[in-house]
Amino acid sequence: MRVFREIQALARQRLHDVDQLARAYIDDRDTLEPISATELRRRLKAGDVTLVDVRPVVEYRAGHIAGAISVPITGFQRELANIPKSFLVVAYCRGPYCVLSVEAVEQLRRRGYRAIRLREGLPDWKAAGLPVKIGVEA
Repeated sequence: MRVFREIQALARQRLHDVDQLARAYIDDRDTLEPISATELRRRLKAGDVTLVDVRPVVEYRAGHIAGAISVPITGFQRELANIPKSFLVVAYCRGPYCVLSVEAVEQLRRRGYRAIRLREGLPDWKAAGLPVKIGVEA
């Protein structure tokens, strides 16, 4: 995990083109500031957020942020009825260069949800020592 994070940092520092592409394709598509892991953790403890993991089910089962529900982007529109509108919805995927969460947030907002994405992804969350579950949430 540490190597993965270091490669990401190096890409952002050294490869201007990667940074510009990430900004244009991901950051500029997200009109609200993404939520940080620290803020997400606070909100999960408060119980005022719905956290959705938009990665494929096999990845969710291999490990996910504790408290997240699995709503893979491939069947996202079918599953929208299972996501409550009463709370802020936070979508996450593999990390800052993964567009799955950006696509999920766009779909949610088009349907009237208050939605943002997690700035980090599961690898960053795990590397920070934050709670991860394996298997299916009970």
